[in-house]
Amino acid sequence: MQTNREITLPGNKWNEITYWGIRASIGAIFIIHSLKKFEPSWQEWLVGIGLPPEMQLPIALAEFIGGIVLIAGVMTRIAGAIFSVILLGAIFHIRWENGFFVSQGGWEWDLIMLAAVLFIIAVGPGKISLSRIAKKIPKFLQ
Repeated sequence: MQTNREITLPGNKWNEITYWGIRASIGAIFIIHSLKKFEPSWQEWLVGIGLPPEMQLPIALAEFIGGIVLIAGVMTRIAGAIFSVILLGAIFHIRWENGFFVSQGGWEWDLIMLAAVLFIIAVGPGKISLSRIAKKIPKFLQ
């Protein structure tokens, strides 16, 4: 028995364009945030929050490459899962003690990003994606 594991959006082209816009926005935000993480001073910040400095490159690359593949629409669920882990770390390890409100350094914005990333995991690549154009990409890589 085969089940359909993909949520489909209504057949409206504006829905697909809007969904791509959400994917592209989240991808762009992660790309832009990754750029500062390539700077050597970010290692010091990691140490200051109790993480090893060796995590700099994996985090920076995950955000940079993940943002690119999210925009392109390939490996969207994998990128979404990685971003979920990063965002949960930001919420519980970095911002939790500051409270909810972003104006006080809280986790409000990270929660919004997490909700968007979970939506992307649920929906998958969408129709405006390299996964749909190529059609030979295995489902688990979409």
